[in-house]
This record gives sequence, C-alpha cells and structure tokens, in this order.
Amino acid sequence: MSHEVEERTRTTTTNMKGIDIAYTEKYFVCSNSKDDENEFVTGSMMDENLLNARNAYRIKRGLLTSDDIVSIRERYGLSQVDLAKLLGWGEATISRYESKAIQDDSYDMMLRLIKDNPLYLLELYRRNSFDLAEGKRDRVRDRIVEMIETYGKEYLSRQVFESEYVYFVEPSESNGFVVLNVDKTEAAISYIAARVSNLYKVKLMKMLWYSDALSYKNTGHAITGLVYKHNDMGALPVGHYSLMNLHRLNIQEEESYNFDSIFHIYPTAGMDYSVLSDDDISVLDTVIDKFKGFKTRDIVEYMHEERAYLDTRQGDIIPFSPAEVIRDF
Repeated sequence: MSHEVEERTRTTTTNMKGIDIAYTEKYFVCSNSKDDENEFVTGSMMDENLLNARNAYRIKRGLLTSDDIVSIRERYGLSQVDLAKLLGWGEATISRYESKAIQDDSYDMMLRLIKDNPLYLLELYRRNSFDLAEGKRDRVRDRIVEMIETYGKEYLSRQVFESEYVYFVEPSESNGFVVLNVDKTEAAISYIAARVSNLYKVKLMKMLWYSDALSYKNTGHAITGLVYKHNDMGALPVGHYSLMNLHRLNIQEEESYNFDSIFHIYPTAGMDYSVLSDDDISVLDTVIDKFKGFKTRDIVEYMHEERAYLDTRQGDIIPFSPAEVIRDF
C-alpha cells in the first residue's frame, strides 16, 4: 500500500505549570491509514511543537521567548557560551533557554536589561570578560560600544514610551496577556506600512488594535502588549504620542490640506521582522488584506460597531475579552 503523507498545522491547547495555553502544533497525516492511526510526528517535529508550547507559555507569563533570546545574543554578535560567561551564568544556560528550558523571572530580567540597555552589558563586560579569549574580548567590546553609540537615541525614546506602561507590567486582559514588547510593536508597524500605502496615524492605531484583537481571538494572547483606550476615533494605545516618537520608526510629520499636522508612517529600512512569529505574520496579513483599502473615516466607523467599543466609554481601557467576537474575521 502506498502512503500519501501531508504536513499540517493546528492550534492545540495544553496546561503548562498550571496555565492553559494555545500553541501551533505540526503533524503529518497519512490519508491511506485508519482514522485512529493516520497522524504522526517526527522527532524534530516533536521538539518544535514542545518549543512552540514553551514559547506560548512564556508569552502568557510575559517572559522572553527563545527567539527573543537568540535575537539579543545575535545583536551583540555573541555565541551562546560567550553570552552566558558575560552574564556570569553556567556555559550551557543560554543554550538551554534557546532550545528547551524556561527561564525564571530573575534570569529573564537580566536578559531584558541587556536587550534594552547596552550600557548594562558594558558593565557586565568589565566584570566578566576575563573568561573570553583576548581577540574575542576586543571584538565584543567594540560591538557593545557600537551598540551604545547607535542605540542611544533609540534607548531613550523607548524609555519614555515604556514609562507609559508602568501600570501594565503584568500580563492581563488589558494587554492581551502580553507585556509590552517594543520590538514587536515597531516590527508590526513597519510591516503594515510596507503593505499599506498612505498610512497615517489614526488608521494605523485601528489596524494595530485589530491585529492584537485577532491574535487574541486566535491564540489567547495579543501581539504587541499595547493597551488600548476608548476614544472618539476608536481604539487608541496608551502612550500613543510617545509611540510615534520611537526612534526606529520611520514617521514623517506632514501638513494636511487644512494645515493640521499629521503623521505619515513609512516602512523602516532594515527592520528586523524575525521578532514576529508565523502566527503574528498571518494575523497581520489578514488585517492588512481587510483594511488596506479603507479610508481613515471608514475604519473608524467600522470599529465603532465593535462590541469591544460599544461596551466601553470615553477614556476606558478596552479589555480583550470582547475581541473574541470581532466582526467578520
């Protein structure tokens, strides 16, 4: 008997450390086998599925994902062992966090500190770099200094924006069970701008809400961690003025026909889209396909009919639970 094997994906739920999570699971289906025997996974698939489950748990707990940790390390041009040495950890620690183990809160905090502030890594370099080979030590130092020089303005703009979220530092229904992720927010904005011509602030804000809401509907968590409030023009993120000042975004302040100042959003050259998962990209593509032809007035009026908007009042935080019934998705 011949076997026709097809690779598929589905959203699966499980309980990890007492928390119910949904994650993307890959598997093979053989159409010529019995129904109770036609599904199977390979060893590599099983590893990937376990990693997806752990990352879904991390997202719900507000921890860095394995991909986030890889991105931090690669930003500084460090191997797994080198980063572990600079942090004063065991040599295999970073390797475990990138592949199978889930970091605890204290380790996660240290990783976030070096992610957001290269000055902190420079201090760790001064303390712990004696363990690196001499030539490598010089290269690491130069890379950290380069990051400080190029990342200074970006770091300051992030600090201002993140300060708006001091009351939302825990995963909750307000942020879609995701702590604010500035990297994903910037990448999502640039991704939308690359595919939507003449993108301005008000339309972008609505598309961000729909993207986070659809992600919440599909997976149980948002993409960005933004918190949205009820506004006359629809959902508006907390700290939207600071959001528009993030240094990595390509935003031009222009003059409208009635001489008002408007923000025109363009894609950012060299933006790192790898911080967005396949699920994130799928959600963004769906929202873009639906709204790219909408004028600002159209998308505002469309959102005014959403239950999440109708059930809240001016200035209220829009919780994500009503997002489970967003229309026409």
